[in-house]
Amino acid sequence: MMPLELRNDNKHTSSTCTEAPFSDDLQAIRNRELCDYSQKITYEMALSGSFPRAVRVYADGIYDLFHQGHARQLLQAKNVFPNVYLIVGVCSDELTHSKKGRTVMNEEERYEALRHCRYVDEIVRDAPWELNEEYIEKHKIDFIAHDDIPYGSDSSNDIYAPWKAKGMFVATQRTEGVSTSDIVARIVRDYDIYVRRNLARGYSAKDLNISYLSEKKIRLQNKMHELKDRGKRVMDTIGERKDDMIAKWEEKSREFIENFLLLFGRERLSNIWNESKGKILNALSPPSSPFPPCSPSSSLGDFDFSEDGLPPIKSPRYETPSPPSSSSKNYYSMNDYSDEDEDEGLENATKKEGKD
Repeated sequence: MMPLELRNDNKHTSSTCTEAPFSDDLQAIRNRELCDYSQKITYEMALSGSFPRAVRVYADGIYDLFHQGHARQLLQAKNVFPNVYLIVGVCSDELTHSKKGRTVMNEEERYEALRHCRYVDEIVRDAPWELNEEYIEKHKIDFIAHDDIPYGSDSSNDIYAPWKAKGMFVATQRTEGVSTSDIVARIVRDYDIYVRRNLARGYSAKDLNISYLSEKKIRLQNKMHELKDRGKRVMDTIGERKDDMIAKWEEKSREFIENFLLLFGRERLSNIWNESKGKILNALSPPSSPFPPCSPSSSLGDFDFSEDGLPPIKSPRYETPSPPSSSSKNYYSMNDYSDEDEDEGLENATKKEGKD
């Protein structure tokens, strides 16, 4: 636990922070007026930290899509000497578009982004592309901080060369792999993704500068991706519950088989068959039949079922006798007689009686 006296000391500590002022704000003007610029500060004097006032370091740039590379460069400029007052110059849209090209953020957005960086003490709007003595004197700049890559212009191969020669230049290091151009390239590469995302968030086709047909196509793609993601989530959920589902299915299947055997086991099927065979016989030989009624027990009888619980196969109750062979003496066919055969038979019989 924090000591009581320490808590009392921190009771009145303020944590309020404000944005950096612009160069024409009263606070910035007051800081310049209090700065004794009559004595020039050398690099060694600034590095020692023994100079009575803060060293005024100036960094300039476009600062479009303010990112970590910009922040790291300003951090280096702030820490290049022990006591630094960091002034940041930001070029306007008109100057930037003529010298470098179109920006994503407008100048007001870029000014505000820099004002809220904690390393910055003052912002200069509409900063020049090349610095001159008049500008240096006006803002009482001691050193200029920038990366050491030569920046050319129409009049010079390196706009910072004069200040390097005077010993007023301190080099900062660029953050590799991070730049505004890289970010813009990523946006262009993934253009379709960002358009689909913004349409899903409520932006119109006019806001995104796309045609009506393109809007409908992208919205359809959004629906397809949504269905695909939903199906993937369902399959992932099923995959996670697969083992549990299989175990429950096996348990239910065993329970079903056991219940089925209890209801329709071997003994139960035998009872059902014995109870119903009388009804079957009555259906085959009703009371009005010319055949005498048969006793169920005498015709079908009691028998055991096979191992699989099914009744044995029995032969039909009544069978049609097979016709006797042609050699049988007692077999006579009505189709084999005619009138002539009958007369011949009587004649032969008369002759036979005469012999006897």
